[in-house]
Amino acid sequence: MARTIHPRPLTREAFAPFGDVLELGEAPDMIINQGLCGRHHDLAAIDIVGDDARTGISLFNSQKRTLPYLLDMVERHPLGSQAFIPMTGEPFLVIVAPDEDGVPGTPLAFITQAGQGINFHRNVWHGVLTPLSEPGLFAVVDRIGPGNNLQEHWFEAPYTIEEEHHS
Repeated sequence: MARTIHPRPLTREAFAPFGDVLELGEAPDMIINQGLCGRHHDLAAIDIVGDDARTGISLFNSQKRTLPYLLDMVERHPLGSQAFIPMTGEPFLVIVAPDEDGVPGTPLAFITQAGQGINFHRNVWHGVLTPLSEPGLFAVVDRIGPGNNLQEHWFEAPYTIEEEHHS
């Protein structure tokens, strides 16, 4: 059975149930550095649990993926949020799924625009890092510490994510 998902542009409103979109606002919250830099302040709710845990910054260098993309697995992190911040201006694919009694529901897919990153809220089902160009270089802000912070779910029937074709 073919199950197809068409990604849509990433917006703050559409992504709000799953996390934060990291992008410039209309105007900076403050001007700093002798008036030469606009600071867009506190764009993501970094959320970690555990007394021995801390927030860390890592670099991920992922291989390029292409559409159509076969989605057979999603994951979530019950002990911390996870932010993907591209270090290039290229778009990437973002996949999320609502939680339905401990398992993921029907996934949604988004395509970012240049200058957008994302922060998945803690315990949100999501696809793996999926750059659509090379290099797939990202700064990742997430929880570092003991405990099982990864749950995977493999779909019985995979989904295909493909661009919508207009006739």
